[in-house]
Amino acid sequence: MKQDVIVELAGGKQIKFETGRMAKQASGAALTSSGDNVVLATAVAAPDPKEGIDFFPLTVEYREFTYAGGRIPGGFIKREGRPSEKEILTSRQIDRPIRPLFPEAFRNETQVVAFVYSADKENDTDVLGINGASCALALSDVPFHGPVGAVRIGIVDDQFIVNPTYAEREKSTLNIMVVGTKDGIVMIESGAKEIPEERVVDAIEFAHGEIKKICAAIEDLVSRAGKQKRPVTAVEVDSEYLSALKAKIGARLADALDTKKYPKFDSYAKVKELKDELKRELPEGDADAAKKLSKYYELLRENIFREQVLNDRIRPDHRAFDEIREISIEVGVLPRVHGSALFTRGETQALVSATLGTTDDAQRLESYEGEIKKRFMLHYNFPPFSVGEVGRMTGVGRREIGHGALASRAIEAVLPNEEQSPYTLRVVSDILESNGSSSMATVCGASLSLMQAGIPLKGSVAGVAMGLVKEGDKYAVLTDIAGAEDHYGDMDFKVAGTRNGITALQMDIKIMGITPQIMREALEQARRGRLFLLDKMDGVIAGANQEKSKFAPRIHTMQIPTDKIRDLIGPGGKVIRGIIEATGVKIDVDDSGRVNVASSDADGLERAIQMISDLTAVPEVGKTYLGKVVRLAEFGAFVEIFPGTDGLLHVSEIAEHRVKDVKDELRDGDQILVKVLAIEGNRIKLSRKAVLREQRAKLGLPEPAAPNGGAEGHGRSEQAALEEPVSPDDEDDFEDGEDEGDGEANLNVSDAVPQGAPRQGEQGSPSGQRRPGSRRRRSGRRGGPGGGGSPQGGSPQGGNH
Repeated sequence: MKQDVIVELAGGKQIKFETGRMAKQASGAALTSSGDNVVLATAVAAPDPKEGIDFFPLTVEYREFTYAGGRIPGGFIKREGRPSEKEILTSRQIDRPIRPLFPEAFRNETQVVAFVYSADKENDTDVLGINGASCALALSDVPFHGPVGAVRIGIVDDQFIVNPTYAEREKSTLNIMVVGTKDGIVMIESGAKEIPEERVVDAIEFAHGEIKKICAAIEDLVSRAGKQKRPVTAVEVDSEYLSALKAKIGARLADALDTKKYPKFDSYAKVKELKDELKRELPEGDADAAKKLSKYYELLRENIFREQVLNDRIRPDHRAFDEIREISIEVGVLPRVHGSALFTRGETQALVSATLGTTDDAQRLESYEGEIKKRFMLHYNFPPFSVGEVGRMTGVGRREIGHGALASRAIEAVLPNEEQSPYTLRVVSDILESNGSSSMATVCGASLSLMQAGIPLKGSVAGVAMGLVKEGDKYAVLTDIAGAEDHYGDMDFKVAGTRNGITALQMDIKIMGITPQIMREALEQARRGRLFLLDKMDGVIAGANQEKSKFAPRIHTMQIPTDKIRDLIGPGGKVIRGIIEATGVKIDVDDSGRVNVASSDADGLERAIQMISDLTAVPEVGKTYLGKVVRLAEFGAFVEIFPGTDGLLHVSEIAEHRVKDVKDELRDGDQILVKVLAIEGNRIKLSRKAVLREQRAKLGLPEPAAPNGGAEGHGRSEQAALEEPVSPDDEDDFEDGEDEGDGEANLNVSDAVPQGAPRQGEQGSPSGQRRPGSRRRRSGRRGGPGGGGSPQGGSPQGGNH
C-alpha cells in the first residue's frame, strides 16, 4: 500500500518520501522528490552471507538519465554509457555515510541503487540520492543502524541556505554537504571560498538541525510501512585468547609497530615475521586456528595503537599530536612540462604537473542539465608501486576520482577568472609513495606546479589530514595522520585552504559522539598545520612565475566590436581559417567579441594579432593611420586605412597648399599618413594636411610659401577650396550607396560634400531646384558663372571641412 511523508526544511524547501507504489520486489524502495526532481532509491541484500570474506560487500550505484531533463544523449550512441564523474562521486557520497552503520558481522552482499527519473535543471539531485538510499535501507529488512539525513548548505548574503539551487550556489561562499543521524554527523563534503573555521562549524550545526527533521520523517514512514530487520549474530570476542596473545607477544608487537625506530617496510616485515612465528606453533593443517590467530593478531595491533595514543599519549612514530612529518619541496623538476612540483611529506610523495591549454582544450561534459565546458581539470593517479605492491593497472578507480575531486575543489577557489588568465588548465598528480593522505599532498603539489607554470593564483593552497582516536570521554586529535592512524582511527578529516580560510573539507566519521567542541579543536589544529605547510611552500615559490615555459602556449586576448565578428570569421569561416593556416595559431572568438589568440610561436602569434587587428580595427577620431590610396576622384581620394575600411581624403586636405589636380599629388597604390578628422555614421573623413602640419611643427620648419605667390597660392582661404565645384560627370559619386556596392562599405562617397560648403538653392542659387532623386549640389563650376569663391582668393565665411 502506498505511504508517504513530507518534511519541511528551512527556507520553504520540501522533501517527499513515498513507498509502496514502485519497485515493490526490492528489499526496500523509496521514491524521493523535491519540486520536479524525482529519484527512486532501492536496497537489496542477498539472503545468505558470502562465504570466505572478512569485509562487508556493499555496492552503491547512482545514475542520472538524460531523459530526466528532457534531453537525448549527444554523439552516435544514444543511450547512457559508463558512469560519469558526477555519478561516481555521488555514489561515493551515498556509500561513505551508510557503510559504517551496518552491523560489523553482516556479510550479505548488499546493493543500493539510486536512479534520477526527473530533473528540473535548477537543483542538484545528489541530496535526494543520499536521502532516498537512507530511506530505502530503513524501510527494508536489511539490518541498518540508520536512518541518515543529508542537506547541502550554502551561504548567500551571510545567510545559511538549505539545498541551494545552482544559481544560488554560484553566489554562495560555501558549498557543504552534511550527512548525519539524529544523534550526530557521519560525513561532510565541502568546497568553500576561503571560509573561516568557525563559520564552517556554524554551518554544520545548522545542517544537523535540518538532518534531524529528515530522520524523524523517515522514521515516521518506517513505522507505517517498514519491514522487520533480519537477525544478525553479534561478533563474539574471546577475551581470554586475546589476553593470552597480548601477554605472549604484546611487547614485541608494540616494538615492531614503532615506525620511528623502524621505517615503514621494516616495521611491516617485523610484524609479519612475528605473525609467521606464531603460525608455526599452530597444529599443521588447522585452518580454523590459523584464521582465529589472524583475526586476533589484527585486533591486538589495533588495541596496542589505541592504548598508546589515548593512555600513553604517543603516536606510532612518536611525533607530537600536532606535528607534521618532514617536508621536501622541489619545483620545475620536469624540463618539458609547463609547470611541475615534487612534494614529499614523510613517506608520501606526489609528482604534480600542470599543463596550459587553450579554450579548445576545455572538457565538454554532458548531462541532463545540458552541455557545459570545464576549463580546470585535476586528475589523480595511484599506481600500485606507490605502496610497494603489484596490482592490475586498468581504468581509473572510484577512489582516484574521489581524491582528484577533493583536490580540485581545494584549488578551484583560488584560480584566476578567464579575464585574468584565459588558459585551460590540467593538473595531474602521480603518487609515487603513499603512507598517509596522498590527496592532501596532491593539493600542495597542484598549488606549487600552477605557480611554477605562471598561473596567478589568489594564494597558495595547502592541505592536511587530521585523525581522531576516541574512547568514552578520552580522545586525541592527530595532525598529518599516517599508516595505523588512518586505518585504526575513528575519523578521517581532510582540510585544505589558504592563509585566509578553508577551500575544501572532507570528513568521514566511524563513530557517534563527535561534539562541536571536538570539531572546533580539530579545525584549529588543522589550521595551524596548514599555516606551517604554507610557510614551507612559500619559501620555495611564493607567487606565480612572471615568465611561462617556452613550451607553453602564449595567449593574447583582444576585444573586438561585435559587428566585426563576422568580418573575422568570414563566409563559412574562410577568413579565420586563413589566418590559422598562415600563422599556425589557435583562435577562439566568443559572442561578446573577446578573441583569444594562442601559439607557442611568438612570431606566428604576432602576425596573427596584426592580421586580426587589421581586419577588425575601428577608426578613432584624431588618430593617424598609414593608409593606401585605392581610388582617385576630382574632389579627392579614397584611402584604405585598414583592410575593408576606406575614408575620404578631400582635395582640400591633401596638402598645405592649394591642390589643383589630385593626380599632381597622389597615385593609386600610394601609401600615405592620414588623420581621421571625423566619423559620421559609417563615413570617415581624413586629412593628410593635418599630418604634414604636425610633422612640420615637430621639426620646427617655417610655413611653406605660396606656390605662385598669387591668388591661387597659400594665401587663398580653405573655404574657397571647399567650394570648388564638381563636374556633372561625378554626380553619381554623390548618390547615397550607388557607387559603393551592397551598402556595407565604411564610407559612402556622397560624403564628399564638405560640411559647411554652400549648396545650390541655399546660397545664391538661381533656381533653388533639385534634380529628382539627386542630392543638392555645390554651386557653380571652377572659374565659371555661379562660382562660390572669389577668383582672387577671397572667400565667404564658412566652416572648414
